[in-house]
Amino acid sequence: MTTTTTETTERVGLMMSGVTLLHADGENEVRALDDVSLTVRPGEFVAVVGPSGSGKSSLLAVAGGLIKPDAGRVQVGDADLVTASKRDLATIRRTQIGFVFQSANLLPALTAIDQLRLPLTLGRVAEPRDPMQMLEEVGMADRADRRPHQLSGGERQRVGIARALMTRPRLLLVDEPTAALDSKRSQEVVALLAREAHKHGVATVMVTHDRDVLHHCDRVLQMTDGKLAPVDEV
Repeated sequence: MTTTTTETTERVGLMMSGVTLLHADGENEVRALDDVSLTVRPGEFVAVVGPSGSGKSSLLAVAGGLIKPDAGRVQVGDADLVTASKRDLATIRRTQIGFVFQSANLLPALTAIDQLRLPLTLGRVAEPRDPMQMLEEVGMADRADRRPHQLSGGERQRVGIARALMTRPRLLLVDEPTAALDSKRSQEVVALLAREAHKHGVATVMVTHDRDVLHHCDRVLQMTDGKLAPVDEV
């Protein structure tokens, strides 16, 4: 279990304390998350590694407000994800949490710049970023009018990262961003994630099986049987 801190919410992007998530497996009860505590500060880039079925996906789901835990506390900035209503959770996910997926999940019919405009049309955003400026930041300004099928896998991930940052989220959750990329593109994408997390002060948690990209991260944690620990303690 990672160490906890007494940081105030203003200095915390994500705070999970004593989080337990139970799953039924036939007649047995499985602890997908077992007393997990994790604090990620603004601008910190944390990687979580571990075997399949160890709880990494459950960690992202709970941190992103997609699943409520059976016990414990989950906070993004000053928002309490455990006590929030479904309506409030939807607002928190839309405005305070960004998601980057394995396949970028871009809409086939939209150009790169329209992918970035989409989050701004789904609800009120207090201080949205400029779509073209974000494309420039991730090196995709010259691909603004291209649709997903006209982009490489690495380019699609860059657009996905830019889209996730459009609403100025407090927390960025990244799920296996290099799964479909070669080693060169993998290094480029994770280096970009690290740069964006640091530049914009976004607390970032990345789940990955790719240990070759871990040198880009500020901290690496291991998930084993629902428990989270620093790699140097595993």
